[in-house]
Amino acid sequence: MGNIGLQLWSVKEEIEKDLLRALEKVAEIGYKGVQFAGFFNQSSKNVKEKMDELGIHCTGAHVSYDLLRNELDQTMKYHEELGNDTIILPWVPEELRSKAEDYERLAEFLDKTGEILYTRGFTLGYHNHDFEFDIFNGMSGLDIIFENTDSNHLKMELDCYWVSYTGNNPMEVMEKYKDRCVSLHIKDMKKTDNGAVSTELGTGMLPLANYMKKGKEIGVKMFIVEQEHFTKNPLECAQTNLQHIKQLNEQSR
Repeated sequence: MGNIGLQLWSVKEEIEKDLLRALEKVAEIGYKGVQFAGFFNQSSKNVKEKMDELGIHCTGAHVSYDLLRNELDQTMKYHEELGNDTIILPWVPEELRSKAEDYERLAEFLDKTGEILYTRGFTLGYHNHDFEFDIFNGMSGLDIIFENTDSNHLKMELDCYWVSYTGNNPMEVMEKYKDRCVSLHIKDMKKTDNGAVSTELGTGMLPLANYMKKGKEIGVKMFIVEQEHFTKNPLECAQTNLQHIKQLNEQSR
């Protein structure tokens, strides 16, 4: 169970309302690991004390581009106090990813930022969506990022759902970047009349057990549950997802 976590954006209304109470609810469901998606003005001391009280640990945190660019020192101090050593950029504004040169500049920024974080004992990761698979001069945005950064300075949190959404194969991306991939976002996909949406694990069409098995083969450390679309209470979905990922974890040993 130490290699499983919940991306807290999956219960975003709960964390926006009361982060500490949300941690209690997630722990009650049975999660031992959480990946943060903002701290909503809570001090690192309060969050750390609550995690210690509940017996849960931090499996990383999504940190915005603006914080990495403009408040890096404060961000590092916060996460050191929190006891988190994995900082992940979850999203890039559109104006920073419209052409190949944008991705080249982004790679330069990530490499320099990742070097600073690395010297302080952190791992910087990059979390993909679908747009990184747009092609520029024969290369995807994702390839531009990772082929222009040092492997010590930038790792990968591969979102298997979004890779599949683009028509690419997460297994192939894992193999290509097997020395960089430290975390997988595990979420399922179903097709609707309005297009693909995420759904509870095991109720969709993605071969999640294969993703986890491949991840373990290449040394992925963390498997993070995430869901973005809901037909029932997100906390109920989080509980269903935990039970299913436990089964997947056993199957992929």
